[in-house]
Amino acid sequence: MPGAVPPAAGPPGGADPVLLVAHGSRDPRAAEATRALARAVEAARPGLSVLPSWLDHTDPGPTEVLRSLASAGCSRAVLVPLLLTAAYHRRVDIPAAVAAARDAGAALTVRLAEVLGPADGTVDPALLAALDRRLAEAEPGRFDALVLAAAGTRDASARASVGRVAAALAARFDVPCRVAYASAAPPAAGAAVARLRAAGARRVAVSAYFLAPGFFHDAVVESSRRAGAVTVAGALTDVPELAELVLRRVDATGS
Repeated sequence: MPGAVPPAAGPPGGADPVLLVAHGSRDPRAAEATRALARAVEAARPGLSVLPSWLDHTDPGPTEVLRSLASAGCSRAVLVPLLLTAAYHRRVDIPAAVAAARDAGAALTVRLAEVLGPADGTVDPALLAALDRRLAEAEPGRFDALVLAAAGTRDASARASVGRVAAALAARFDVPCRVAYASAAPPAAGAAVARLRAAGARRVAVSAYFLAPGFFHDAVVESSRRAGAVTVAGALTDVPELAELVLRRVDATGS
């Protein structure tokens, strides 16, 4: 049932279970997107157990799932943060959740993967392919400028990582690409679209740097369309390239 702790992965000795940790949202579409991604990762690698969890708003939390895995006899797990930047949640909240499970007696070795955004300054090709897919699905036709709209953060290094993705998209499509944020930092998506149009761009498309739909993505869609964007891409959710990226992050943790 919704909110229940998923059953632990199969018998010890098989592939280590993978725990996905999302930010969490009051919007039920966000939780369903995380569950859909977990299913997509399992489908991409048969035999792998992939369990969703959330830091806030939705149960179960990562501490609860880790304790459940330990109680079921698992000695190891891989934790993948479903985050696009390595800001506060990756640096503080997720390690705290792992520590809380250990403090509660969970004898479990947890390999912590990188976030899905640029790791060590590198934009993974699978991430670019996922953004490309969603933009193509939005059917913008030809466009001469692009906005990469993200949720927003006050962390300067996290914003720099979003900028690296925008630069990679600009190179991929050979058009200017500007960053916009739904919160915490300017400019808003509509303002970014308006600036590009004022600079001479006639057809501006918006790429959504979101893992799940919700309030922020809705705000980006509304402000971008008001400013004259030709289209706004959907959130990444469970596209095959995102599932591939999760598995790359799992594999990079070693064994």
